[in-house]
Amino acid sequence: MTESGVILQGSSRSDGNTSRIVEHLNQRLAFDVIDLAKKNIGHFDYEFRNRGDDFLPTMMLIVENYRTIVFATPVYWYSMSGIMKAFFDRITDLLRTEREVGRKLRGMNMAMISCGSDSNLPERFELPFAESAGYLGMNYLGDVHTWFENDQIPVEVIAELDRFADEMV
Repeated sequence: MTESGVILQGSSRSDGNTSRIVEHLNQRLAFDVIDLAKKNIGHFDYEFRNRGDDFLPTMMLIVENYRTIVFATPVYWYSMSGIMKAFFDRITDLLRTEREVGRKLRGMNMAMISCGSDSNLPERFELPFAESAGYLGMNYLGDVHTWFENDQIPVEVIAELDRFADEMV
C-alpha cells in the first residue's frame, strides 16, 4: 500500500462542479480519481446477485493501493448523491461476503468533500461518512463543504480546500 490517496467522485456529471472542486484539490494532493459514474455498481442486494459488477474490483484496488479515501459528492436533496449512496450501501458486501477486503479498511483514512449550490450545508450531512469510518475502524480526517458563485470557486472555498489539502499530506 502506498501513502497516496484516491478520490471517489460520486456525481451524475463527470465534468460538473464536483469534478472542478476535485481538480482544484488535486493541484495540491495529486491523488488518483475514480469516477463512480463511469463504473457499473449495482445497489445493495441481500442475495448478493450483483457480485459481477465493478464494486469489488474497485474496492480491491483501493485497499491494495491507497492509504486515504476522499469521498467527493454533490449535495442532492439534502444528502449525498445516489451514486455515492449506492457505493456506501455496497460496503455491506465487505462485511458479509468479502470480509478479507473489508478488514483492510481498518486503519485507513477517510475524508469527505461536498459540493452544493450555495454555502449552506444540511445539518449533519457528514454523519454517514464519519460514522461509517468509525464503524469500519478508519480514521476520519474531516470534511469540507464547497460551492460556486458566478460559475467560479469563491475565494473562501479555495482557502478551505487548501487548508483541507494541507491536512491530508
